[in-house]
Amino acid sequence: MRLPPLNALRAFEAAARHCSVYKAAQELHVTPAAISHQIKALEEHLGVALFKRMPRRIALTPAGEACLPKLTAAFAQMADAVAAAQHLAHAGRLMLSVPPALASKWLIPKLAGFRDRNPDLDLRISARQTLVDRARGELDQGANLLEGGDVAIRFGDGDYPGYVVHKLFDSYALPMCSPRLLEGTNPLRTPDDLRHHTLLHYENDIAMVDVGRPNWTSWLKAAGVRGVNTRRGPTFNHVTLAMQAAADGLGVVLGIPIMAVGEFAEGSLVAPFPLSLPTGASYYLVYSRENQDEPSVAAFREWILAEARAEPWAEPPQVPIAFAAVPDFGG
Repeated sequence: MRLPPLNALRAFEAAARHCSVYKAAQELHVTPAAISHQIKALEEHLGVALFKRMPRRIALTPAGEACLPKLTAAFAQMADAVAAAQHLAHAGRLMLSVPPALASKWLIPKLAGFRDRNPDLDLRISARQTLVDRARGELDQGANLLEGGDVAIRFGDGDYPGYVVHKLFDSYALPMCSPRLLEGTNPLRTPDDLRHHTLLHYENDIAMVDVGRPNWTSWLKAAGVRGVNTRRGPTFNHVTLAMQAAADGLGVVLGIPIMAVGEFAEGSLVAPFPLSLPTGASYYLVYSRENQDEPSVAAFREWILAEARAEPWAEPPQVPIAFAAVPDFGG
């Protein structure tokens, strides 16, 4: 017997399982009209009606009821077969999706340690700006949190139902500048000295990314400083550009310390004041429950959580650090 087209069988199985052409169309990412066309073609091929058409709903005929359980089992077996093939194809490989700034400024400088511990693991890194949560609606519409990766690092609120989630560290904003600004005619000694220096700003191209992030107005208010024009100074479209400008001595930026670990270590940036403000989001390691026991996922999870725990800039400083390249948290 010549089998009907697979697409027609898939359309029928989805519509029968949901008892809805509309829901089947949503699941298969086609139009309801396309589902109806495939079902009609299948019925013509078999010479039997599979559905009773009624106002506002459909119901299975005896022939449809006879087909559905075995077709559902058959598609489940095919899905298992594909998953098994993919598992073998991906054995020894780990795809990581990560926001670009965190990848370049924090993750990549540390990867040599991971490679030394896992020399046979094929690590592939995809830097995607979409891993910065812009709006809850993006996630509520069924977007893939992993962006095609086995694991992902997301910057957001950590509310990712159905996934395994580990917080890496909070994000906070802290003034930072070149150590040259701690000297000279108007050295930075107190927050009030900022009135004599250029303030650097950044605004992301996508406005939703900046929602809740502190700016110079909110920081100076928290520091008790008045009378400073916070609109002066150049604006960049990315935090790393503004931080590079600060390292080059162009002014003072309200930067993200986790993005400046290398600059703090080498001394091109310092944090003149300990007052920090939360950005309203954190970095999270995310992966599916189905992958949590995979050796490659477990290896990366163990390594990155240890790195996050050991990161001195993971927590806001609590003591003055004006002349320190590395934070001292006082034990």
